[in-house]
Amino acid sequence: MRADEVLAEDANRAEFGGLSVRKGTIAAFLMNARVWSDPTTGDEARRQAEADIRDAAPALRAVGLFEVLAVKDAALAKLLAEA
Repeated sequence: MRADEVLAEDANRAEFGGLSVRKGTIAAFLMNARVWSDPTTGDEARRQAEADIRDAAPALRAVGLFEVLAVKDAALAKLLAEA
């Protein structure tokens, strides 16, 4: 399946598991995970990344991300389990 078969080129969101999920949600999660896991990240940036990760968790579950991929960072996996 190609990306445009999941979400049309001109669409910004799609519904998965009853949730409206924005285009870019998975990419944003990956970027936030890197920021959150980086020991050189400042406190405010880490807090913002954590808030964004928590906000995205339901959408990530709705698209089935964690049914296919496992989070290797134990602390990040714990954060997602709590979110």
